[in-house]
Amino acid sequence: MTNGRLELAERAAKAGSEVAANGFRNNLVVETKSNKTDVVTEADRRSQRRIIEVIYETFPDDAIVGEEEDALKEVPADGDVWIIDPIDGTNNFVRGIPIWATSVAAVRDGETVAAANVCPALGDIYTADTDGAYLNGERISVSDRTDPETFTVCPTIWWDFDRRDEYSATVRGILERFGDMRRFGCAQIVLGMVASGALDGTVTNVVPNPWDTVAGVSMVRQAGGEVTDIHGEPWTTESRGLVASNGEAHEEVLAAAREAEA
Repeated sequence: MTNGRLELAERAAKAGSEVAANGFRNNLVVETKSNKTDVVTEADRRSQRRIIEVIYETFPDDAIVGEEEDALKEVPADGDVWIIDPIDGTNNFVRGIPIWATSVAAVRDGETVAAANVCPALGDIYTADTDGAYLNGERISVSDRTDPETFTVCPTIWWDFDRRDEYSATVRGILERFGDMRRFGCAQIVLGMVASGALDGTVTNVVPNPWDTVAGVSMVRQAGGEVTDIHGEPWTTESRGLVASNGEAHEEVLAAAREAEA
């Protein structure tokens, strides 16, 4: 069953990404939602509809949690659920920056059993099941770095204008502890990079949405990494904050995230 759901997660994510890719670097009508940086396009909506269509061909009774339109916004505790993000990194997408992904995760009774993040503009596909995490079909693992001064860490899940002091504190915490910093604007790709060892950690104290996180969190864990909330407890979709690392110096990564709490 798990393998079947992984195959479907990847197939649905590919189908949605193809729809999204048709709008990439084309003339787009960009709308805003909750604030000036929370943007959406018709490509987002069409991609989500296509993903749901593919899932419902096989599992018409499963619940759907998704970013756009009338999909559920919270993850039910029981049953089979699909968590989808048609374009994670829409701000990148509308600017023509190729760092965006179409994400699909299959969850059963609160546990992720399969996930796929398709990144068509990069040519990469991250997947995970209950046996491991993969990049373009090859098994991946988190980095084996142990010295924080060699780490590259990424702040992710954006802070609103009225919380930019928290972002500044987080950046300062990273700069004081680690060798380098990146910011990519796509949480799912960032989590995939932690899973593959390209990054050593990522941090936020913001409450993240499930469609931005669930697939990537599964990849980090299946690749041997650690993912917690801001308090250091195992991360769930109910958590505040998200701190992911290779597990070798998680307390240091967590300390950087906690700078925002001050």
